[in-house]
Amino acid sequence: MSNLDAAPERPHRAASAVPTGRAVRVRVPATTANLGPGFDTLGLALSLYDDIEVRVRAEPGATVVVHGVGEGEVATDDENLVVRAIRRGFEAVGVPQPGLDLVATNTIPHGRGLGSSAAAIVAGLMAARGLVAGIADLSASIMLGIATDMEGHPDNVAPALFGGLTIAWMTDEGPAYKRLLVHRGVSPVVFVPASTLSTKLARSLQPAQVPHEDATFNVSRSALLVAALIQSPELLLAATEDRLHQSYRASAMPETDSLIRLLRSEALAAVVSGAGPSLLVLGSDPAQRLTAAALVEQHADSVWTPLMLAVDLGGATVVPHPPQSELPQVVLPQH
Repeated sequence: MSNLDAAPERPHRAASAVPTGRAVRVRVPATTANLGPGFDTLGLALSLYDDIEVRVRAEPGATVVVHGVGEGEVATDDENLVVRAIRRGFEAVGVPQPGLDLVATNTIPHGRGLGSSAAAIVAGLMAARGLVAGIADLSASIMLGIATDMEGHPDNVAPALFGGLTIAWMTDEGPAYKRLLVHRGVSPVVFVPASTLSTKLARSLQPAQVPHEDATFNVSRSALLVAALIQSPELLLAATEDRLHQSYRASAMPETDSLIRLLRSEALAAVVSGAGPSLLVLGSDPAQRLTAAALVEQHADSVWTPLMLAVDLGGATVVPHPPQSELPQVVLPQH
């Protein structure tokens, strides 16, 4: 299993088609973005995964089978987000579009602020990369550009591609990123509710402008948060303060907001995970996760599922060319 290289390269146009029967298996992590003050910039890869298996077939079009999260809900043809990303990858390097059989085994919750759409996009691009191996080069920089275009912002797709903690930003040439290693003491736990929240709705609640003092506040906290995550976890509570987005979105997820206030009053670095409504606690040691879980269980008005996760260090991975007799079986980790 090979990790992504991140060296930017120009694509070259290739006319060769992918052979019928070629297949790949891809694993991509969940992500949590913003992390409090780092709105649309900071993201963290987590040890919760979707797996896809893709095989090229002679017949045009696509057939998708979904197991786990999204089964019976997501599109099972060319409208499927993973398939659309695969198509974008083939288009980027000029390889003819093949017919596809895809099997997805998903564990990342949908509509809960854990990067499920980013994971689908990245999974598709990584599958395209594996399928065109030896025919064309779908580089990491090209994939990051396509993924950002499809997702709308790079904060989730960057950690899904590269793993760890990522800082992502936009340039005149497109998206860029820096990957950082997280301090081993940082211990994430995500609390997932039964309810969902549309990212579009969450974004619509934010004002077009914010006070200068709030912008300054978040700049300082974002800088501090990077230091806390890579070097000084004891600063996580102060570093996760935010004035740009969480308060404006609170009306759409009142229980999330209430629990975050409770957890922070107990000195736990709790924030909204992505657009919500899941909440993330960044513990400075593993014991803080148990404290957070006990508080949520005691005070929540509804059922929240705690996910005691690690930081994923590798990002999306691909195994090219499995045997053509059958797609490989996926063994998922137990969470």
